[in-house]
Amino acid sequence: MNLAMCATGRSDEHLVSYQQQSVHHEALHDLKRLQRGAAKDGIDLRVASAFRSFSRQAAIWNAKFNGHRSVLDINEQVVELSHLNTLQRCQAIMLFSALPGASRHHFGTDFDVWDSGAVSDDYALALTQQEYAPTGPFAQLSQWLDEHMAEYGFYRPYDCYRGGVAPEPWHISHITSASILLPWQNPSTIADALRDSDVAGNETIMAHLDTLFTQFVTNVGPVFAAR
Repeated sequence: MNLAMCATGRSDEHLVSYQQQSVHHEALHDLKRLQRGAAKDGIDLRVASAFRSFSRQAAIWNAKFNGHRSVLDINEQVVELSHLNTLQRCQAIMLFSALPGASRHHFGTDFDVWDSGAVSDDYALALTQQEYAPTGPFAQLSQWLDEHMAEYGFYRPYDCYRGGVAPEPWHISHITSASILLPWQNPSTIADALRDSDVAGNETIMAHLDTLFTQFVTNVGPVFAAR
């Protein structure tokens, strides 16, 4: 298995299919346990997003960079990109969307989760901080994750703002399997993925990759030992 290719979203050989998602084979058992545990407390924990390939992440990135998809600030308000230089535009995007090759979703170990039982069937899931706030529809899920996710081997890498990625209360990571791929997602392997790609702003990204990597990729919450 080519771990560098897996870590940067260019291979899916580490994945298995589960509930219309692609999941790291070593994370699946604990994900199922997490869902069963949540169900016992009346929460229908579903996965909105799991694995995302390099090409899919690049499509999201390019749509945002080129103004075809909204870019949000720390308060989830739309950013006017025309006033920003290329580096600033990249940094604005990376607040909520990872650089292609540098997304934890490439691992298949990280999941955006929600509670389908807390909303109507026609609810339009947005994955916003307000949805997981104390007055939001997924408040119970968020509190349950705070109290129990470590028991199943998960943690929140974006639990609070550290000057890089914005808080993402919906994003959980499987500690054991993510730790296998994390060392293989580094400036060298990311640069290799970006080289000759059609990622918008590529020249500027490559020139500032080490800084962006430190600010947005490794600048995450500490991993605690799963109980």
